[in-house]
Amino acid sequence: MNMSDFEPNWQIEKIEWAALPGKRARHAGSNARIGEHGVDVPLHLARITIAGQEGYGWSRISKPLAQELVGQKTRDLFNERGTVREEFRGIELPLFDWIGRVQGKPLNSLLSAGGTVQEKVACYDTSLYFDDLHLSDERAAVEFMQMEALEGKNRGQANFKLKVGRGGRHMPLMEGTKRDIAIIRGIREVAGPHGKIMIDANNGYNLNLTKHVLQETADVQLYWIEEAFHEDAELYKDLKMWMRKAGMNVLIADGEGLAAPPLVQWAKEGIIDVVQYDVLVPGFSYWLELGPELDAAHVKSAPHSYGTPYGHYVLSHLASAIEGFQFVEWDQIEVEGMDASGYRVKDGFVHVPAEPGFGLNFDSAYVSKWVQETGWTTSL
Repeated sequence: MNMSDFEPNWQIEKIEWAALPGKRARHAGSNARIGEHGVDVPLHLARITIAGQEGYGWSRISKPLAQELVGQKTRDLFNERGTVREEFRGIELPLFDWIGRVQGKPLNSLLSAGGTVQEKVACYDTSLYFDDLHLSDERAAVEFMQMEALEGKNRGQANFKLKVGRGGRHMPLMEGTKRDIAIIRGIREVAGPHGKIMIDANNGYNLNLTKHVLQETADVQLYWIEEAFHEDAELYKDLKMWMRKAGMNVLIADGEGLAAPPLVQWAKEGIIDVVQYDVLVPGFSYWLELGPELDAAHVKSAPHSYGTPYGHYVLSHLASAIEGFQFVEWDQIEVEGMDASGYRVKDGFVHVPAEPGFGLNFDSAYVSKWVQETGWTTSL
């Protein structure tokens, strides 16, 4: 991005914030750590105004901090590399959306690595939680989860990530692990031979349970196992060596939970394969800086995004900035007043709109209503 396009006198004129109601396509159950995730997911939205142009984006900025930012010169908000300076990252997503809108271009075209714009990006359905715990019969549980996967397939999904680790908290250890294995197999039936299957234990396994599950599902050809256990280089080295001897090619992915800083170095050393820090925290600019570093080390990137109606759209554009980008993690959430119809999921890919900014259109009056009811405004 060319910062010289910004007029010297441009400054932040106004920042508004609101929580807009959002609902998932389906109720989300437990994972290995915590209970029901539910259906209601608010969008924490900031709207900024610079030079009379608005930009919209996810934000949890506080009003006192926003008051300190109003009046800041636009050119001072960005580094020379085009990323937002750390002290302003509380509004980085509305800032990037504003840039795209003021230049009349989609973000992916402004961020593309090597000039290649990813107009469609591989994605996966991330909605397969422990929604079967009310069922005592394993076969019924498998069929129930297959039904949910079919819902995703009918929405254009071809790749699936499912939660595992039922025996870590919610079921007896081996009974829950046995059900994990049965459901993994059941989802492979839905995905067919070409769909990618990932499993996420949310640190609910230990090393030996991980080996057991991978061994019992070897013919399923999992693409990755995510957060098998808490970040531990020695255990991951053991797992990597064991898989190599067993002829398995399952990738090791981590980084969502504690975002452990050593993961990047472990990835460069080949201890893990996929880095998954969240796209909202530590954030979009963080990933714009980290992605090329991982590319140079031939490490795969799969930024985490769940529990927000905004993150998967952000990832759809970030993909153009990172050569080793793997998937958009897709959490289907509808928000009234936010028009995302430009995005289309088909055959396991999200087609990215060519509209300015992040390609999301907001009902300005509706947002203003929620600013008044749930949020705040600060301006010059």
